[in-house]
Amino acid sequence: VSFGFSDGQRLVFSLEIRKERDETFSALGGFFRKFEQVIVASDERDLIRTRSNVRGEQVYLYRLRATPAQLRSVLLDYLGRAERLRRQPEFYNTLTSNCTTILFELARRIDPALPLDYRLLASGHFAEYAYDQGALTSGLPYTVLRDRGHINARAIASDADAHDFSQAIRAGVPGIAAPAGSTVSDQLLKINRP
Repeated sequence: VSFGFSDGQRLVFSLEIRKERDETFSALGGFFRKFEQVIVASDERDLIRTRSNVRGEQVYLYRLRATPAQLRSVLLDYLGRAERLRRQPEFYNTLTSNCTTILFELARRIDPALPLDYRLLASGHFAEYAYDQGALTSGLPYTVLRDRGHINARAIASDADAHDFSQAIRAGVPGIAAPAGSTVSDQLLKINRP
């Protein structure tokens, strides 16, 4: 999840496993307390570019429909969760404590009536679930949002330009206006591992 601020800066959060040297991710290992979890906070170029340009993961950007107060709440919840992990480490769990379940947990704080759904258990399907709940840009089919929100080509093309990376990856994404002045904005990033 990426948060934009009025000064144009952006902060991205990602819940991940904390890999040790020579350790690789295993969904099966994620069921058996093999990995500690960590929340990574970074600027977009560092976190997103690593996934799209270096690792070759497929990255999608969507505009969320949320008020500034709701976004502020989610941002503070991410910070609070990161602080709790710092004080009391937890294990990553492929099913119950992963990059999708944290989004659902935080979204439920905004809307406690959000229903459970099978897509919450499978990484890579949260955006479609969010679309069906009316949380993404409206007026277009989900397939169009997904196609226009696929940012890999734009991320690779803007690799050398650190200053305009955030603007470049947003070009053509529905619901995101062309840059004029900086405004508070919010996006949901979905990363599909190869």
